[in-house]
Amino acid sequence: MIKALRGMRDILPPLSKKYLYFINTAQKLAQNYGFEYIQTPLLEETSLFKRSVGESSDIVGKEMYQFIDKGGNDVVLRPEGTAGVVRSFIEHKLDRQGKVFRFYYFGAMFRYERPQRGRFRQFYQFGVESFGEKSVYEDASLILLGKSILDRFHIPYRLKLNSLGCPNCLPPYKKELVKFLSSCEGICEDCKRRRELNPIRVLDCKNPNCQEIYKTAPKLKDFLCPECQEDFSKLQTLLKKEGVEFEIDENLVRGLDYYTKTAFEFVSEQLGAQNALIGGGRYDNLVEMLGGKPTPAVGFAIGIDRILELIEYEEGREGFYLGALDKEGVEVIFSLARKKREDSKVFLEYKPKSLKAHLKSADKLKVTTVGIVGEEELKSDTIWVKNLVTKKEEVIPLEKFLELG
Repeated sequence: MIKALRGMRDILPPLSKKYLYFINTAQKLAQNYGFEYIQTPLLEETSLFKRSVGESSDIVGKEMYQFIDKGGNDVVLRPEGTAGVVRSFIEHKLDRQGKVFRFYYFGAMFRYERPQRGRFRQFYQFGVESFGEKSVYEDASLILLGKSILDRFHIPYRLKLNSLGCPNCLPPYKKELVKFLSSCEGICEDCKRRRELNPIRVLDCKNPNCQEIYKTAPKLKDFLCPECQEDFSKLQTLLKKEGVEFEIDENLVRGLDYYTKTAFEFVSEQLGAQNALIGGGRYDNLVEMLGGKPTPAVGFAIGIDRILELIEYEEGREGFYLGALDKEGVEVIFSLARKKREDSKVFLEYKPKSLKAHLKSADKLKVTTVGIVGEEELKSDTIWVKNLVTKKEEVIPLEKFLELG
């Protein structure tokens, strides 16, 4: 028997219903904040992610599904969503319009890593990206949007914040950090690699021994330029005014090289080691890095697979069930279902059954209304109807059934 590949999974009902429930809710909230839907390809040039995500990231270094296609192109299944949206933003010359663009997306991402709870090799993200607005108010708005999504699903969380500085203040800090790291004994191989490629990434190391060493490392907050200090302070003030609780995490650097200034994460204590629900921040240099005009940008992504574990979803009653007591009635309900499906969900039973059997089936399908045609109804062009919520029963003309909401 052929099975799904390791780290890949099918999403079937009832989980698929919860997935759609999340997507529909999240995109409605994103639309309320002015975001519009964008869809980018699953397959992109490998160079896109090497230039954006960065050689120092685990994604590029270890996890990409990379291969040469039949045309000789070096391609990769997208490991994250932001780079593809930025590529599209530049390719369609939106960076030259001087306007603010806000996009949201959702779909599959791919990373070759060890499958574990909440982490799959094909996984799903919902993300938002805002281009053209440098104000820290936009950072605050995105954090509030993320909070709104989690609040809507009654998911408890902790919000962590940090500032990663900008091209003015980050180089002096990196210089001091490299000096510190060069004198460290016993750091892991990943940190040795990161030390050469992007030293700030060592702060994100999950190795307990490394974390103990880095307690005495230079602090980025001591190197922030006046503008970065002012923006980070303003962000905290805005969030406090909106009643948003947060904590400052000086080791929060995110797993991608393109972040600058604001970085944030919503984490859940209910998920174990892989506890990040939402991660994001500002990436003002990425559009220019990928060949576009300098454009401020900020965004976040939500790990859908993880969040589905925490969402409580009970499907309510919806739609109609049509059945017949004999063969002659099946043709009637078949035609009636086609018409009713123009505006409603209809479950149609082709096999004649007893009334009791039909009601049992309808109840399992969680419909609101049952319509049954028997011998008497055939003679009078009527249908027996029962509302499973109110328990009301009546016999009505077939045409009137089409008017039921």
